[in-house]
Amino acid sequence: MEAPSQVTPRKQPPIPWLNSMATEPFYLLHLLAFFSYFAARRAACQDHDLSTDFSHHLLRREIQAVLALSVLLAMKFVKEENWEGFIADGIFYAKGFLLAVCLVIDYRLSLCYLFSFVVIFVVSQQPPYDGLGSCTELTPFQLESILAEGNTSRYWLIELRASTSLSWVRSSRTFAELSNVYSNKNLSFGVIDLGRYPNAASLFGVSLWGQIPSYILFDKSVEAVRFPDITFEAKPFSSLNISKRLLCEHFELDRHLVEYLSK
Repeated sequence: MEAPSQVTPRKQPPIPWLNSMATEPFYLLHLLAFFSYFAARRAACQDHDLSTDFSHHLLRREIQAVLALSVLLAMKFVKEENWEGFIADGIFYAKGFLLAVCLVIDYRLSLCYLFSFVVIFVVSQQPPYDGLGSCTELTPFQLESILAEGNTSRYWLIELRASTSLSWVRSSRTFAELSNVYSNKNLSFGVIDLGRYPNAASLFGVSLWGQIPSYILFDKSVEAVRFPDITFEAKPFSSLNISKRLLCEHFELDRHLVEYLSK
């Protein structure tokens, strides 16, 4: 049997988020787009056709946009439990307010920014959380062999993921953090990247276009519980709401931990 892949610890940079913003195209391109507004604004305000009254009107609209964005971000910060989801929503709101403010200056400037955001969406993607926690990265064959032999943990909770899924990117750290809390000798956590093995999606009864991420709890070699159900159909422009509380309740992780500690 092919051994499960081992994760070698990597040396983390002193300020990981700053390193990501400087190296990841998704963050870098958005930062360049947002900061370019100051140059565009200055050029517009220097135009001889724009009066002082217009500059004051634009400043008021900018202050209103910043205040509204701050309120939305504060609400998301309280509700969102993953940094990836918070950042995704924050960038989305910021783009909306930027387009609205640019409409005050010139609709053509707003169209230019809209086009640039479409290009950024096409050429880059938000990077997911790159930690595995206490999870084991498996191939479909390795999982089949582990379940068939039955000489490891009784329960295996498997996450089926794909880097192309925006829902998984938003909740990419949830499963890793749960594994750090609930992993024990009776319950093991594993991940399978269906982006690398797309033909295996049908073996698990999932669709790469609407049911990723999916989570399956195996009791020995038998599937016990899964989320979402096989009949689940994703709605357009919607994403699965994955949270730690939802997964804990759905798979009764607290009960598995109590059973292990009581032995």
